[in-house]
Amino acid sequence: MSDICEARGLGKDYPAFSLRDVSFSLKAGTITGFIGRNGAGKTTTIRSMLGYVHPSRGEIFYFGMPFKGNENVIKPRIGYSAGAVNYYPKKTIRELISVTRRFYPSWDEDACRSCMKLFALDENKTPSELSEGMKVKCNLMLALSHRAELLILDEPTSGLDPFSRDELVELFRELKDQGITLFFSTHITSDLDKCADHIVYLREGRIIQAGEREEFRSRLGLPGETLEDTMLRLEKEARDEKSAR
Repeated sequence: MSDICEARGLGKDYPAFSLRDVSFSLKAGTITGFIGRNGAGKTTTIRSMLGYVHPSRGEIFYFGMPFKGNENVIKPRIGYSAGAVNYYPKKTIRELISVTRRFYPSWDEDACRSCMKLFALDENKTPSELSEGMKVKCNLMLALSHRAELLILDEPTSGLDPFSRDELVELFRELKDQGITLFFSTHITSDLDKCADHIVYLREGRIIQAGEREEFRSRLGLPGETLEDTMLRLEKEARDEKSAR
């Protein structure tokens, strides 16, 4: 199983926070969950992976190529969604689709229409008329419509009701079966119990564990714990240890 994406020693420095030596890989045709509490650096990592912020250190590789210098080749092969759609709030979904498809030669109209139906999106509505959950679905629909080989999703299930989240997790499994690789951050770790093959766990800008989900359980979990139980316990232990210093 080949690596479709690899982060090597990724770092980003801010006055009050640093991302430090973040290294992990994404295997082709798998689902990787990205977990950690608020402020751990998940969004900074994702933005660094996509070139939206410039890392202070480290390298990103996609499809065996360094991201730097190959963005025009790599980006059309990646789908990205950062929660709710928040641009062109007064344009209709039909108009958003018309604009977006121009950037992707691989745009798949059938996939777009299937997602529209699955997410019950009305192409005549504007993002400003949608609920937060429906905005998330709209952004995800755009990300899924150009035959991306890798989907990078920042909190894709945020704001969705349990039934819609379950539908989305099932869709993730179907996409994986089609050979698509998915990497998504989430605070709803029960979704990862249903679909994730691998887990990347970040705390205060550092990787605590990156590997197969069962390896995560065997190394860090206790008998009977869910993924959420394990993460909560580890975060409390880290907090208590920090307070005791």
